[in-house]
Amino acid sequence: MYKAAVIGDWDSIYGFSALGLDTFRVEAEDEDERAVELLKRLAQSHYEVIYITESLAKRVPAEIDRYRLQLSPAVILIPGISGNTGAGLSAVKKSVEQAVGSDIIFGKDSAE
Repeated sequence: MYKAAVIGDWDSIYGFSALGLDTFRVEAEDEDERAVELLKRLAQSHYEVIYITESLAKRVPAEIDRYRLQLSPAVILIPGISGNTGAGLSAVKKSVEQAVGSDIIFGKDSAE
């Protein structure tokens, strides 16, 4: 059975535990190093999917990029309580472009 985790501020992630996902709270910006270590630990603990709030992912971009080209775990950005920053869609768009070699989400002539 696959394991899934959610990382972020408490207000954004607490509801995911009702869905059976493991939740890991990272609040303050001074916990960025803890977030990096947590991502590494979860990846080594065979979590197949790790959801992370966009606001936290923005603070640890190098660690998020580390997993982008790996098959597992899939690190997926989700909006937090403060709303959608567009980072999640941007990450999906970038992955699709890498996979197919073309921008299929937005046309070449469309402005983002």
